[in-house]
Amino acid sequence: MTETRVLSLTPEQIQSLLIEGVRKELDSLKEHFQPKEPTVYLTRNEVAEMLKIDLSSVHNWTKKGKLISYGIGSKIYYRKDEIEQSIIKL
Repeated sequence: MTETRVLSLTPEQIQSLLIEGVRKELDSLKEHFQPKEPTVYLTRNEVAEMLKIDLSSVHNWTKKGKLISYGIGSKIYYRKDEIEQSIIKL
């Protein structure tokens, strides 16, 4: 059996309750919202410059699986966020 209650509220009170509820939900969303940033791809030269290493090191680290590369045709790219994540704290 369900219980039904009818409250006598004015339209202004209903509107106020709705606005307050929506405001609370928006505040909660704002608190946890993380905007998605576009993926940035770097060339081998940019990775070498970023890490201050030479191109042969970029090649060796890629072969060893320390860096993940992506290719389009004959071009090789690296995701900037993955390069940053591959740097470990010592």
